[in-house]
Amino acid sequence: MRIDQVLRSNAPVFSFEFFPPKTPQGVDQLLHTIDELKPLAPSFVSVTYGAMGSNRGQVIELVSLIKHQIKLNPMAHLSCTGHTRDDLAAILDELAREEIENVLALRGDPPKGEEFRAVPGGFAHASDLAATDLRNLQTKVRAGVDFLITQLFFSNRDYFAFVERARAIGVALPIIPGIMPITDLAQIKRFTSMCGAKLPADLLARLEAADGRAGAVLAIGVEHAIEQCRELLRGGAPGVHFYTLNKSPATRQVLSALREELARP
Repeated sequence: MRIDQVLRSNAPVFSFEFFPPKTPQGVDQLLHTIDELKPLAPSFVSVTYGAMGSNRGQVIELVSLIKHQIKLNPMAHLSCTGHTRDDLAAILDELAREEIENVLALRGDPPKGEEFRAVPGGFAHASDLAATDLRNLQTKVRAGVDFLITQLFFSNRDYFAFVERARAIGVALPIIPGIMPITDLAQIKRFTSMCGAKLPADLLARLEAADGRAGAVLAIGVEHAIEQCRELLRGGAPGVHFYTLNKSPATRQVLSALREELARP
């Protein structure tokens, strides 16, 4: 089912992001994670794309498995990086043959340590696929996107300010917040340094005080994510997209708590 149709319902939309594993053990871990998260009835799940399209075939295989055998609604990431127009057309044809209706168009990241360069005969922007920061948001919308998903963040003020700026320039599409429950302090510091997200000072202090105690960082991360999601939904967010890192416990705890609250009269 198309995600833009799902977003027309009045109920919050909850979704998960996975990445294609690099090893057979990783595949087993991902399938176990999906099995544990499936009972939470996500509206859709997305599958990321490797640097320079390195795992193109694996992404198509995985989204097909998710749709036809696991029976969840998949969305395939599609990146310009490393692909010509003909490459991208062929990928879209493969996805269409697998009856994949949803694609997340991205410019994509270059290999680590390199700057982005469009390949000869390729695209330079995600807008060419459908479109990057607030300046180009209108371009993406005009190119035909149906909804937007944010990068991870830990202060809801960042999300609400972004939505306000988007609305001020006429972008009325649903903007789904992306949430990553914190499970490992060193890992989340690494992620935030790469993507530019910031940990609020009070949250960082709590995490650093808890670091080294078994389960303490996870408990704080889950608690923060639940509070984030509650406030986001109360503030009008259309749902939540969870960055799972192919693991289920933290995401399962957060979404289970939200589902319980939403089910109360």
